Amino acid sequence: MSENEETKTTNFITEIIEEHNETGRFDGKVHTRFPPEPNGYLHIGHAKSICLNFGLAQQYGGKTNLRFDDTNPLKENIEFVDSIQRDVQWLGFQWDGEVLYASDYFDQLYEFAVQLVQAGKAYVDDQSAEEIREQRGSLTKPGVNSAYRNRSIEENLDLLKRMRAGEFEDGSRVLRAKVDMSSPNVNMRDPIMYRILRADHHRTGDDWCIYPTYDFAHGQSDSIEGITHSICTLEFEDHRPLYDWYLHNLEIHHPQQIEFARLNMSYTLMSKRKLGVLVNEGIVDGWDDPRMPTIAGIRRRGVRPEAVRDFCDRIGVAKTNSVIDYALFQHTVRQDLDPICKRVMAVLKPLKLVIDNFPEREEIDFKVDYFRHDNERHETRKVVLTKEVYIEEDDFMEEPPPKYFRLAPGREVRLMNACLVTCTGVVKDGDGKVVEIHCRYDPDSLGGQAPDGRRVKGTLHWVSAEKNVDATVNLYENLFTVENPSDVPEDGDFRDNLNPNSKMVLEGVKLEAEMAQADPGDRYQFMRQGFFYLDPESTVGNKMVFNQIVPLRDSWAKINQKG
Repeated sequence: MSENEETKTTNFITEIIEEHNETGRFDGKVHTRFPPEPNGYLHIGHAKSICLNFGLAQQYGGKTNLRFDDTNPLKENIEFVDSIQRDVQWLGFQWDGEVLYASDYFDQLYEFAVQLVQAGKAYVDDQSAEEIREQRGSLTKPGVNSAYRNRSIEENLDLLKRMRAGEFEDGSRVLRAKVDMSSPNVNMRDPIMYRILRADHHRTGDDWCIYPTYDFAHGQSDSIEGITHSICTLEFEDHRPLYDWYLHNLEIHHPQQIEFARLNMSYTLMSKRKLGVLVNEGIVDGWDDPRMPTIAGIRRRGVRPEAVRDFCDRIGVAKTNSVIDYALFQHTVRQDLDPICKRVMAVLKPLKLVIDNFPEREEIDFKVDYFRHDNERHETRKVVLTKEVYIEEDDFMEEPPPKYFRLAPGREVRLMNACLVTCTGVVKDGDGKVVEIHCRYDPDSLGGQAPDGRRVKGTLHWVSAEKNVDATVNLYENLFTVENPSDVPEDGDFRDNLNPNSKMVLEGVKLEAEMAQADPGDRYQFMRQGFFYLDPESTVGNKMVFNQIVPLRDSWAKINQKG
């Protein structure tokens, strides 16, 4: 939800907030936070969380913190920190105050750990990670108490201080909360609070050799910052009792954790780890590859932040996980672009058409509206008709099937905004491929209308062969061929579902001559093709590179579902 939207959103989370405001639980305050782990680029699922957290605070006149959960230095780096800040701001939001980090609270978190040890509610365990995992039990089998669970408070304090001082090897000991090994909630079976890990941290360097787990750092960081409503996705629902246990036993400010359904979208992965595999193995061209569902990739493709916010608003806030059809996202993007994009002609796969009865070296100019769909906008450009033009290769067939309304031998079609032409012959290469079409035009049809009112079904876009601009166009299909890319056999791999045709690079695309005035970052509708974005990061010198934002129709997924 943007700052200018006045309509109040209503959902089960706002109902909880309204109840809190009525009871005075947080003195009418709403203070949210967005807490990403800087171990990859954010994806569109995170966009939903960003819009929700910042939107709730805006709706209730509150605040939102941006806090990085930087408790695992092995996976984090400053590149991800910077990218996340760019993504939040690109979506149209600004956090309150300075950027915050869980590492800001490492000293306080350690003191919280000491406090729990002193209260007899935490202990140092010498077991290996595998032993702890085995003794934790399963959903049907209760856990088993560690042999170290009943160490004295004094011994635990001593061992914790020595862990902090770096006396022990990595992985040799952990600090665990003493909760309940027989709890039906596995998360409550003496969870790990601290582990020994010698790794350089992007902010604290080598100051620490023990690091808190997410479950321990998360709630206490919320508390320290005075967060009132900790909005999480549903996978944290079973973690909420532990979140509450820590805050209750530490007797500190206690935010309310609320879970909502995460955004899952068909033909798309929402796992930073798996997306990182695609990047690291060179399967895609980086985190901002336009095929990626990352916010950076969506931005590079040319989608506007308004469309992403609108999409998040459309899907709403639910309590149950579901899969959103990717076609809805495309539809939302298309609706956002349709009113604002200029219409131009671009021939992606050029085939030369020669108008035999058109005078040599003559040019006919037509003034054509950029926004023929909008009666209130009257911006025009000059389109030049010459003896030779380019049409789409797919717009001609020698032996057309029934209901084929494009160009064929003896058939008349309309060159959009220009004239009517009739095919009189073709030129083929040595392999029998048509490389040139010959036509005659009706001089009385200039402007594209039949003078006698005869009906012409086919209308083709075209570009002058003499007056045009060369460009490169990147066409995209879904990155995966199946609706749920993670759904693979036990011995399979999500990469088995990659679409080998997810990107097609077209060189030698022909654009209207007026497109020479286009600026990097401009968006257009290529007539009969789709919406395209002049990529500012790929445009060097006079070379223009356009990324396909979205096609005109959601045909690809539907065709594959039927096939």
